[in-house]
Amino acid sequence: MKKLILSVGIMSLSVFAYAQKSEVSEAKKSWDLFQAMNQAQNLKKNLENLNKGLAHTDLAIAHEKTKNLAEPWALRASMASAVALLDTLNDANALAKQKIAEEAIVKATELDKKGDQKENLANAQINIANAIQTRAIRAYNKKDFATAFKIFTEITEKNPTDTSMFLNAGVAAKQAGNYAGAVKNFKKVIAFNVPEAKNLFLEAINIELVNLKDTAAGLASIEEALVKFPDDPDFVGTQTDIYIVRGEIEKSQASLNKLVAKDPNKAIYQFLLGETYYKQALGVQNERVKLDAKKVKEYNALTAKMTALIDKSLPFYKKALELDPKAVHTLEALKQIYAFKNDTKAYEETNKLLKALPQNNN
Repeated sequence: MKKLILSVGIMSLSVFAYAQKSEVSEAKKSWDLFQAMNQAQNLKKNLENLNKGLAHTDLAIAHEKTKNLAEPWALRASMASAVALLDTLNDANALAKQKIAEEAIVKATELDKKGDQKENLANAQINIANAIQTRAIRAYNKKDFATAFKIFTEITEKNPTDTSMFLNAGVAAKQAGNYAGAVKNFKKVIAFNVPEAKNLFLEAINIELVNLKDTAAGLASIEEALVKFPDDPDFVGTQTDIYIVRGEIEKSQASLNKLVAKDPNKAIYQFLLGETYYKQALGVQNERVKLDAKKVKEYNALTAKMTALIDKSLPFYKKALELDPKAVHTLEALKQIYAFKNDTKAYEETNKLLKALPQNNN
């Protein structure tokens, strides 16, 4: 009798162990069916099939006989990651399945000593990456820019070499009004020496100056940009404007004179030197406009100061035009100066040159 009872016990254990292994087989059937039929089935049917398979893995990973096998964990990662990618109607469910998939990948990788599940786990990771990216794009298209920024940031944390995701994070941050976040992410992209580095620097600097109103940060970024793009006119021009606004004219002129010494035939440097005087003149003009009309003496003094500054700007603009006769910005500046000085002849000649340019003949 004892032998009979013992044999019945062994049979029961054997059947139970088989039942647990069959959970793995059933999970695999669900996964194989999904792979074969997902294109032909609607979302609801696909999710039902995947959830059925996940239920089998729930049982398989809970039992002593199969919980330390790589296969059920790999199947779990595959199916949960597929749900995370496919379920675009329920973000909460997609996020929950993403978490399950991530945990399963870690466990399967730990157990997969021979690397039999390597390809399946790699595909699950791709599913997760695509799921997160799709979620971010959906949020952006819905104009939920703050959420889009948060998700794109999550992607960059998972893959810190994906420049496109740093760029997306920067764009989403700017749209969300998170200007510091935008600058940070644009600079991350710049650090990879991408072809768009110059334009991203200009965008970051503009955000710092216009949106953040942080002149010190803007100047620091210009200095960074000039290391990568030495003597670039766009950055030098912005730097010049900042110095003028801050009243640091001598600093601006010293910087520009060094550039002229290095390249005396660069028209933009001559133009910018002219700007250091002309924009001061415009500032004096604004003072004069605000002056009480009865203060004739003060008015005349400001007029004399303004005229002197304009006269100082003129040789630099003329030199710039000599070096680049088709520069519209130089011709426009000269036209304004000649109008102020009532120099009709020079005004007409300059206007004629402007009208002769191709872009003005359309």
